[in-house]
Amino acid sequence: MKLVILIAHYNNLEGLIKSLKSINEPFDVDILVVDDGSKIKPNLEELQSIYKNGKVFLELLPQNKGVGFAANHGLSLIQEMGYDLIGRLDCGDLNKKNKYKKQIDFLRENPNIKLVGTWADMVDEEGNYLYTLKHPTKHKVLKKKMYLNSMFVNPSVIFYTDILKTVGDYPYKYRRASQDYAFFFKVIKNFQVANIPEVALTYVIENNSISTQKRKLQVKHRIQIIWENFYFGFYPIYGLLRNSILYYVSRDNTTAIKKLLYK
Repeated sequence: MKLVILIAHYNNLEGLIKSLKSINEPFDVDILVVDDGSKIKPNLEELQSIYKNGKVFLELLPQNKGVGFAANHGLSLIQEMGYDLIGRLDCGDLNKKNKYKKQIDFLRENPNIKLVGTWADMVDEEGNYLYTLKHPTKHKVLKKKMYLNSMFVNPSVIFYTDILKTVGDYPYKYRRASQDYAFFFKVIKNFQVANIPEVALTYVIENNSISTQKRKLQVKHRIQIIWENFYFGFYPIYGLLRNSILYYVSRDNTTAIKKLLYK
């Protein structure tokens, strides 16, 4: 199965290079970098000289329109390129060795699963370990708990390209925050999904990330997405109440709580 990794890049060339260097697989994994109007733009020849695990494709957008727009642009290109599988990776986040091999092996062994993520070690910008995020692994549990928060670490997932014919791309109205949460909701309502119970990614919690800088917007969008998928039941009601409280809690505080709960 042919796999391509979609990376939306914006003014983080150092993080992009680190992410590319972390990919270590026994087969070729191609990369599509979509630059979202960065001031310091990546250079294709430089990226290809650094990355030896497959081909690198580079798309330069003329102006910054948000990670959701850049990701959707990438999805449109990939659907024309003939890849069976799409993976996501964020600049600065690091793969463990053979991450994609393990996920592809899992998909081959479980043909009903169309999207699969992994667990992740969460670290700060200096690389200090904070906690391990272990989302549920089974579809039924994931579908229920999606009403609380995203049940996937976005840069950990890979999925079949064909599902885009049914679910479409990242919802445009959430392009500035929570676009992955809205996308996963669409996927989980139409296809079987899973997480592999193994840490295969190191995720960097950055001070300038969307989850930090646009915290309130992200939670506001999350509440809107829950309403869009609402039914009268425990998890949707609990999810609305929980996120209404989280709207007033800072990212630093939630990180501190998770450090206590998940270590």
